[in-house]
Amino acid sequence: MGTRRTRGARRAVVAVLAAAGAAVLSSCAIPGMLLTAPTPVPAPVPVVAAPATPPAALEPFYTQVLAWGPCLPLADDDHERELFATPGLQCARLTVPLDYTKPDGRTAEIAVLRMPAGHDRIGALVLNPGGPGGSGVDLAAAFAKGGGGGPFDIVGFDPRGVGKSTPAIDCTTDAEWDAVRAEPPRQALAEGTAATEDKARQMAEHCVQRSGGADVLANAGTRDVARDLDVLRAALGDQKLTYLGYSYGTRIGATYAEMFPGNVRAMVLDGAVDPRQTRAEASIAQMAGFQKAFDAYAADCTRHDGCPLGADPARTTAEFQALTRPLVDHPVAVSDGRTLSYSDAVIAVVASLYDPAEWPDLSKALVALRAGDGTALMTAADRYYDRRPNGSYRNDQEALMVVNCVDGDRMTDRAQRVELERRTAEVAPFADSGLPAGDGALDTCAMLPVTPTSQPHLPHAEGLPPTMVISTTGDPATPYQAGVDLAAALGSRLVTVEGTRHTAALQGNSCVDSAVVGYLVNLTVPQQDLHCRFADS
Repeated sequence: MGTRRTRGARRAVVAVLAAAGAAVLSSCAIPGMLLTAPTPVPAPVPVVAAPATPPAALEPFYTQVLAWGPCLPLADDDHERELFATPGLQCARLTVPLDYTKPDGRTAEIAVLRMPAGHDRIGALVLNPGGPGGSGVDLAAAFAKGGGGGPFDIVGFDPRGVGKSTPAIDCTTDAEWDAVRAEPPRQALAEGTAATEDKARQMAEHCVQRSGGADVLANAGTRDVARDLDVLRAALGDQKLTYLGYSYGTRIGATYAEMFPGNVRAMVLDGAVDPRQTRAEASIAQMAGFQKAFDAYAADCTRHDGCPLGADPARTTAEFQALTRPLVDHPVAVSDGRTLSYSDAVIAVVASLYDPAEWPDLSKALVALRAGDGTALMTAADRYYDRRPNGSYRNDQEALMVVNCVDGDRMTDRAQRVELERRTAEVAPFADSGLPAGDGALDTCAMLPVTPTSQPHLPHAEGLPPTMVISTTGDPATPYQAGVDLAAALGSRLVTVEGTRHTAALQGNSCVDSAVVGYLVNLTVPQQDLHCRFADS
């Protein structure tokens, strides 16, 4: 899995920033207690300090003037047409070097969306929703639809290669995606290592051809996204960056903090990706997190009549395996003529574990599966993969793969891949198909003609101003300890949130939101680390 944030996992974004110029809520730091009371907000702290001067060769990019226009022409589907119709939204394209070592060479165009500030403008609040592969343009539009950002321009961007930015990472056609998802799990085992690796090699070749060249892929990593973010900061007219990054967006933020610590005004990192972990370590930790979230869902399910996993919490994983493993050999029909594969069923469950609000629908989908109908689970899997109603796909998953490869997560050791599969089944038995272990065939990432531009490490950002890291105890996608470690590395104030969900900022929790808003507006961090909790935890 990636650390992507699905559209369904963020049902609503509260408009707490819209009221930031009038009042915020104070909250205590006592675990389990949410004592709140309205308090006046001091005048917003303006951006005043100047950043370091960029290299002369990059000056044309840093001094460019964005040509803002309507956003509706960017819409690709009905969902976006609804989002982008919000009055006041503006869109533009930011030009950046494709390769920062060759500023006179090819360029890339970064899609940017903003909702201008409503009053007492402080600057831009730049958002990233995670991924790699998530659309910041869509997230900013959702924020704006929820009420805007008060004293901030709400700004989202699609990182290079992602979404509406060009050139876009493209490895797989829509028909190929459907075929990959429907492929029987036994097929790779039957075909053997050579055939599996030939498929991976062919996809790598398609990535190069369809994305516009190997240089597009080689420069798609987080290091270059952080450089783009600094160009965007300047083009927005801000001397310092105010940034809110979720999930993989914390990797962008931490990288930016390392590269441009003097250019940060305020930074909130929510749902931290552990910057020290290898791909294998991160995958194992994440799947252990999803098992923990599955157990929480299953325990809640058994307290309700008609739970599809039975009434005994100790047997829910076994009941789930009994329900889903038959899909390995016998996919179930769905209403549009496709069939629900085993892998899609598991993906649908994983997508539903990001937020307890999804649990009732998950139970209904599993009840339907038990009755032989896979439609509801397929719908959830489609949301995870961002498959539109017309059968087309966004490029989230392709971008996720490529960016992680370029960030140093290539696995070229077959023995390591075998061990990863074994450990994953061990820590996440709910997702264990029961099939024998594979032989460690290398994947597409190992075949891409790219050299990693980053390596796992704890960030060091000397001169970074006070920042905030939020970490949720039961976060399935980005386990809690990663946030603790990132906060320590950056010297950030840590906000611990008790709950089983992925990320917490500006999602209606008054304890979290009051701390975040108070910091973003006034640059005041709590005097000590905070403890908050979700009411359903």
